[in-house]
Amino acid sequence: MAGGGCFSGFNCYFRILPVFKKLILMSILSIQPELLISMPSGGEWGIILLVVIVLFGGKKIPELARGIGKGIREFNDAKEGVKNEIESGMKEREKASNANNA
Repeated sequence: MAGGGCFSGFNCYFRILPVFKKLILMSILSIQPELLISMPSGGEWGIILLVVIVLFGGKKIPELARGIGKGIREFNDAKEGVKNEIESGMKEREKASNANNA
């Protein structure tokens, strides 16, 4: 097969590579910035963990975790309290409407 077609060997790779680079660059630049902000992936979580360890030190991390746990517990208790108040208000309303109907 004479002619320098794309299937003629290793040179084809070097001809196509700049085209792929250009396509990749164009696709990256066309992404909206709002879509680039998302949840961290595995490697990013590792970097975040490393920064937290460096900033707070090994001794402060258990205290930080304990404080976060207390905050979550208080939030859940408050959530249950509001839920119970709403349910008791609905039961009182049902009792009052049943008493008025009887």
